[in-house]
Amino acid sequence: MSQRKAEVERNTNETRIQVSVNLDGSGNCKLETGVPFLEHMLDQVGRHGLIDIEIIAKGDLHIDAHHTVEDVGITLGQAVAKAVGDKTGLVRYGHAYVPLDEALSRVVIDFSGRPGLVYQADYPRAMIGEFDVDLLHEFFQGFVNHAGVTLHIDNIRGDNAHHIAETIFKAFGRAVRMALSFDERMEGVMPSTKGAL
Repeated sequence: MSQRKAEVERNTNETRIQVSVNLDGSGNCKLETGVPFLEHMLDQVGRHGLIDIEIIAKGDLHIDAHHTVEDVGITLGQAVAKAVGDKTGLVRYGHAYVPLDEALSRVVIDFSGRPGLVYQADYPRAMIGEFDVDLLHEFFQGFVNHAGVTLHIDNIRGDNAHHIAETIFKAFGRAVRMALSFDERMEGVMPSTKGAL
């Protein structure tokens, strides 16, 4: 099995972002985005997905965190797509339910090659500390568009905004981990009746 690693650099007038991933890692993360809550969430993805993630981002945070959060999603999606390779032998689909105290979320992902996001989460407040919860949707939309995945996110219940977000990111990491694992019976086989993804 070849190493599933990738590095991507993305520079715009709004952000400069470097991302490296190892899909067969141990959950080690090095995150420097200037957005502490985003880093806390990305750390959950790495640890629960057993993905090594390194992200260094410099964005126009003097305006707000929107461009940085969205562009981190875009660049991480590009890196994951690059690292996945041709998808032969993959389980392809992944799902997870994750609770945190009163909160419970479900995430289902398909490495289909077709970007699609269904995001159902209602937060009891608009801000978690200094972080705008609307940006979580922007992160996932950026990721989906550039990883080429279909992603369904459903917060089933929760009263605490931080708990809701954390259950989503933990479940996302675990769903990705499942989808990107290998099925011994599918060795060398494309997990699609079409023969291509």
